[in-house]
Amino acid sequence: MSPTERRFEQTLAWHCAPSLTGIKPADLVAWSHPGQGQSELLHSYGSMLARRGIHLRILGEYRGKTLLLVFRRERLWDWLCQPQVSAMLGQAGYPVGEGLSALLDHLGRRLAGADFPHEIGLFLGYPPVDVEGFLRDKGRNCKLCGPWKVYGDVEQARRRFSTFRRCRAALSRRLALGVPLSQVFPA
Repeated sequence: MSPTERRFEQTLAWHCAPSLTGIKPADLVAWSHPGQGQSELLHSYGSMLARRGIHLRILGEYRGKTLLLVFRRERLWDWLCQPQVSAMLGQAGYPVGEGLSALLDHLGRRLAGADFPHEIGLFLGYPPVDVEGFLRDKGRNCKLCGPWKVYGDVEQARRRFSTFRRCRAALSRRLALGVPLSQVFPA
């Protein structure tokens, strides 16, 4: 495994462990690889992960980095079809009746716009009440700050944050022992 591949796997493990393992609908990671070979790397890992039911989608560029959405298709679709999530996406102009690809295409276009689309939290499995609170209060006045800003149920959020930390630590330990993602998640 090349140093770049090792760094990419470590980055995915650190930022995307909950979605890689299926306990979260999706995770977003900003990847920066100077020089040549980025598209080959992303294609190679995209293919390898797809054989394991995990998808890697380039959403666009943001502040000089490639934004990657890591998700399990059925898990993400089931989450986005939740009535409150779907309603919020519809209110934000997303084509809720047109399928997952249309929603992700729209998200990519929103990321290419001038303002960061904070409704992305819905795609990442954040509770709708927390996304709504963040949008309403412009990121201020939250009750708890962790992987996202909490405006609703603090205890439930603490439990989820703890689960995410344990998941990330377990996956990172496996990689540190030299086990590649292709063996952690067999096809």
